[in-house]
Amino acid sequence: MPQYFENDKNLKSQLKKINYSIFNKNFTFYTDNGVFAKNGVDYGSKLLLETVVDSAFSYHSILDVGCGYGTLGIILNKVYNCPTTMIDINKRALHLTKRNILENKCNDTLVFESDAYEKIETKYDLIITNPPIHAGKKKVYEILLEAKNHLSENGKLFFVIHKDQGAKSVVRDLSEKYKIEVLKKEKGFFIILAQNCWLVARSVLII
Repeated sequence: MPQYFENDKNLKSQLKKINYSIFNKNFTFYTDNGVFAKNGVDYGSKLLLETVVDSAFSYHSILDVGCGYGTLGIILNKVYNCPTTMIDINKRALHLTKRNILENKCNDTLVFESDAYEKIETKYDLIITNPPIHAGKKKVYEILLEAKNHLSENGKLFFVIHKDQGAKSVVRDLSEKYKIEVLKKEKGFFIILAQNCWLVARSVLII
């Protein structure tokens, strides 16, 4: 899916409207060619959302990294009713996110173009991402490791990654920088919580 990262202006638009229900709330999303999960919310994102909400933490600020058309950020904005920032490098995705924010009547949202944390200047209680695996290992690790610098004092990083995409090695590598917990494994997807080590005692995780 190289066009996702190249902002191909020649990519034909094929706008699609989808409905999605979760947490007893109904959402409407516009999607298009050149964005991730254009046919509907993917299973990994669904599992990630459910795990975040089931974890019963409270948040006063959220950052959705690689927001696509806004699925994670918009849904969590409605759940937690707190300031939510959504970033991506794909201009079409950002345009869709802004449209979907209006469609779902979200409050206190900020959307802008940023390559990972390039333009992020604040800290967040929750950073959430379904990282762009096809962008390559270097970019995925940049998103996951540099989140550490943008978490508030008790901030948490939640992300999803499939076992076939190197979930076990990611857990092992990130355990050198974070306290890592694998909160859920389902259909090959790992839902992972990362917290700053200086806040919580590190533990050895065996998968």
